[in-house]
Amino acid sequence: MLGWELPPHNSGGLGVACYHMAKAIASRGVSIDFVLPYTAHHPDTEFMTIHGATKLDPINRNGLLSAYTGEVWADHEDGDEDETDMTNIRGVQRRYVKYVDRLVRRGKRPDAIHAHDWLTMEAGIRAKQLTDAPLIVHVHATEFDRSGEDRGNPIIHEIEYQGLMMADRIIAVSGITKGIIVHKYGIPADKVEVVHNAIDLASMGNYDYDRRTYRYLEDLKKEGYTVVGTVTRFTVQKGLTHLVRAAARASEKYDKLVFLFAGDGEQRDELIQLSAELGISDKIFFTGFVRGRQWRDAYNVSDVFVMSSVSEPFGLTALEAAHHNSALIISRQSGVGEVLQSILRYDFWDIDRLADQLVGVATSPALADSLRDDVRREYARLSWHDVAAKCERIYSAMKQGVPA
Repeated sequence: MLGWELPPHNSGGLGVACYHMAKAIASRGVSIDFVLPYTAHHPDTEFMTIHGATKLDPINRNGLLSAYTGEVWADHEDGDEDETDMTNIRGVQRRYVKYVDRLVRRGKRPDAIHAHDWLTMEAGIRAKQLTDAPLIVHVHATEFDRSGEDRGNPIIHEIEYQGLMMADRIIAVSGITKGIIVHKYGIPADKVEVVHNAIDLASMGNYDYDRRTYRYLEDLKKEGYTVVGTVTRFTVQKGLTHLVRAAARASEKYDKLVFLFAGDGEQRDELIQLSAELGISDKIFFTGFVRGRQWRDAYNVSDVFVMSSVSEPFGLTALEAAHHNSALIISRQSGVGEVLQSILRYDFWDIDRLADQLVGVATSPALADSLRDDVRREYARLSWHDVAAKCERIYSAMKQGVPA
């Protein structure tokens, strides 16, 4: 299995999905060698063998995340072993490919190659060339999602196209993602299977919510305010400028709303400035990047959770928010809406509709309680073990040379 991150050294949902998926697959008796682009200790991963392709520190890993910042970097050839090869994400990817090359040449010949997202597609193609093992490309996002538009980075588009063309089977995390793969990349629909993500309830654990973490919000809740939260990266993909504008519109109609933006990213300063321009800087609280207790407590303090994404292949944070008893408002462009029905939906650009929904939930306790209670029953039915069973079926079918 080829992945780019695992908890606790993850920047988002990709690492979380890879971890729980691999754990569930391993529980079915499948032996997994998981290759990462860095070297680090990952707790509770005894169910698989982890390989670090480079000696990079995951906390200080140079350009590993530059793909998500919208920067366009040159695809130049760096020296094989010279230090400049590790100063950008393309250099790290080349090291990653070389490591996988050496790994399979030295005897790690897989029955199946499972590559996650564009970052590992080139390594997956190389492993397929060397071993003739079937290549399964698991698409958690495309460059069309990350850029929030039809442009994005042309190098990434090319890597994605090559990976999708070379794959023996493609797994998409939602019907939305499958549609992009088929219509934007020209891949036959019967080559793509939709396997929705899930949530691992055991991993969420039982812990005491510390109301002191967001005491200022708890104090406002005692005064009758409704807390609207979002936990995400601050990038154009997430549609946060639309959410800020909707927040301003909703606040004009109902004053007792406050907003918690948990996360960080290149749009942070833009969002802070926009909230000031709209006159709601006193209503939006920016936490910065959160992990651990602060992350969990951000969900717990939120009465309503909004996923405002322009294009969200799935959206694990919505399931996490449902687990922490939030009512959900989800953009129609988010794949998680394919497995949840007890939610409010809107088009990411429709700030008037979102504003009305925010006011509606805040002013109707019966509606809010109904949304929370019903969505809990829905998300609890989702299981990584079901995902694992589908993946294992695909592995077996590919190994036998029959359609999955």
